[in-house]
Amino acid sequence: MNEGNKIFDELGKLMNDAAGVADGLRKEVESVVKSQMERIVADLDLVKREDFDVLREMVLIQDEEITALRKEIDIFKRKKKS
Repeated sequence: MNEGNKIFDELGKLMNDAAGVADGLRKEVESVVKSQMERIVADLDLVKREDFDVLREMVLIQDEEITALRKEIDIFKRKKKS
């Protein structure tokens, strides 16, 4: 019976080692794919979402400011005509 347990222990160790190798390989593949995707995105000269959101917010604020300034200009024009 001892030899049967020993075989199962060795088989268990072998399976654990294989799982460790598979996990290491998975991490390596993920790293390579991520690097390639980052390179492709950089080559395409795409804008990051965070940068887009910041710029969008700035444009919205400027649009509000421009609208307010146009209203003030209209008021001044009307006063000048009077």
